[in-house]
Amino acid sequence: MDWFTETLWPHWAQKIKVKEVLYHDQTEHQDLIVFESEAWGRVLALDGVVQTTTADEFVYHEMLVHTPILAHGRAEEVLIIGGGDGGCLREAIKHPGVKRITQVEIDAGVIEFCKQYLPTLSDGAFEHPKARVTIADGAKYAKETDDRFDVIIVDSTDPQGPGAVLFTEEFYRDCRRMLKPGGVMVTQCGNPSIHPDELEFTQSRQRAAGFADVTYYFAAVPTYIGGSMALGFASDDPALRLVDAQTLAARQVPGGLRYYTPEIHRAAFAHPAWMIRRVGY
Repeated sequence: MDWFTETLWPHWAQKIKVKEVLYHDQTEHQDLIVFESEAWGRVLALDGVVQTTTADEFVYHEMLVHTPILAHGRAEEVLIIGGGDGGCLREAIKHPGVKRITQVEIDAGVIEFCKQYLPTLSDGAFEHPKARVTIADGAKYAKETDDRFDVIIVDSTDPQGPGAVLFTEEFYRDCRRMLKPGGVMVTQCGNPSIHPDELEFTQSRQRAAGFADVTYYFAAVPTYIGGSMALGFASDDPALRLVDAQTLAARQVPGGLRYYTPEIHRAAFAHPAWMIRRVGY
């Protein structure tokens, strides 16, 4: 294999030059490949769609994690649903005020696979004393648990197949129930430049689930086809998305980050005019 061609969209393709295939398994359910690339480090793709690369994963994980934790300002209990590669867990651990991170992943095999083939993503996070890893269906956990959280991070696949349940009004309602007063939930909402419907329906379902304030922000992840990833931000406290950069900087931003800054945090909530017209804000 000389090139990997992503097939997420029928009218748009991207290719990544392959240096070496490290793992490739085609089963009756899925096609899973891990390869070393010429430009993007180690690449994980599922059913022809890039899931993560070691060269730019930090953008997605830093923005998905540090934005809600620093916007909240006092988070102690964090829940990650999905995220079996360990990138979100790695970032959440960096916050000294966070006492525990509960990770709910449906497939233990995903965690073990990523620890073997993408070890830099978790970087030992699964063995950290702050981590509580639960192997369970995320939607079922959200419906049944009595635990409460300051921040919920939904690091899911796209809304097709098994991941579709994590994009429903019912699931968002269960997440709202799990949040402590003043809590915030963040989700991935796809690339609105290519598929604005995904952002539109996730936002409308989060509003229908009862959140008082629903909005979105952006992260520029080059290998997520189309570039600009939308991340949902839902809370019952509208002030959380309006925290200024000076206040964010005073909340112990972890050192050594490669993308997130308080200024990027604030700017990420600015929405282009065409998207405001499409989504309504």
